[in-house]
Amino acid sequence: MRVMVLVKATDDSEKGDFPEPWTTEMMVAMGRFNDELRRAGILVMADGLKPSSHGKRVAFEGAARTVVDGPFAATSELAAGFWLWDVKDMDEAVAWVKRCPNPMPGPSEIEIRPLYEMADLQRG
Repeated sequence: MRVMVLVKATDDSEKGDFPEPWTTEMMVAMGRFNDELRRAGILVMADGLKPSSHGKRVAFEGAARTVVDGPFAATSELAAGFWLWDVKDMDEAVAWVKRCPNPMPGPSEIEIRPLYEMADLQRG
């Protein structure tokens, strides 16, 4: 089962401003965690995202396309980073997330979403 593990954005991540020594300590801890994921054969991909002020959205309505520049509202609904994991099931994904270092200097959330597999899309 493949899952997308989303680190939810915070006001700090949207500012792109993380205090030292927290940044260095978090990067070391996250590096160790990613190494564990690699050794377990779970990690497919991982990366952090720049603040939404660096992003764009493209809105679709019929044939029309409208480009919207960031930053975007509702910070808690934005992603600040992600992993793509290949796990046995959702329970295994939850167990790994519970082992993860806190990715933010304060309270934070990580969301786990399963990816569609071909079997999910076949009609029968």
